[in-house]
Amino acid sequence: MSRYTGPKCRLCRRAGMKLCNKKHCATERRKNPPGVHGATAGRRPSEYGLRLREKQKVRIMYGVNERQFRRYYDFAAKQKGETGEVLFQNLELRLDNAVFRAGFATTRSASRQLVSHCHITVNGLPVNIPSYPLKAGDVIAVTGKSKNNTYFKNLQSTAEKEKQPVAPWIHVDPVALEGKVLYKPTREELGLGAFNTQYIIEFYSR
Repeated sequence: MSRYTGPKCRLCRRAGMKLCNKKHCATERRKNPPGVHGATAGRRPSEYGLRLREKQKVRIMYGVNERQFRRYYDFAAKQKGETGEVLFQNLELRLDNAVFRAGFATTRSASRQLVSHCHITVNGLPVNIPSYPLKAGDVIAVTGKSKNNTYFKNLQSTAEKEKQPVAPWIHVDPVALEGKVLYKPTREELGLGAFNTQYIIEFYSR
């Protein structure tokens, strides 16, 4: 399955909630789904449709395809603890997401591109795999050569303008452009209240 490269807010409108990192999302102006029949789509979704939409929301937000997401779910289902919580922890600990959460990028798409173009190191070694799994104690940093890049020089002013908060489970040194993963994000920090994780579990348990 190829990665979606169309308008981000179109997916937000389809999901019925803001999933992008834009300051002004289209969902604030148009609540109805996109398309010619979006304004008249008033019928109640089926039970399958409700579970599918909940799964799609999480996929869209983290920017992973269906095969990747299924692997994350299967792995979480085999681990100790609540499947939904473990699933979100693993998604949060992806390298591209950690780069975004550390404030080194204003969107997850931008952070994925930074990782793919070898601007990021993990424990001193360059890593260009966006899905690279991090653990407590890992240090992510911008490479020495990339620090002179205009993007990173303007990063602080951009972050203040976008008001992107740094995740509490990452300690960031804004001068050195380094971030250390302190621990796995807790249930409260994962923001699970915005999603019905039980629907996701039921979707894959059919």
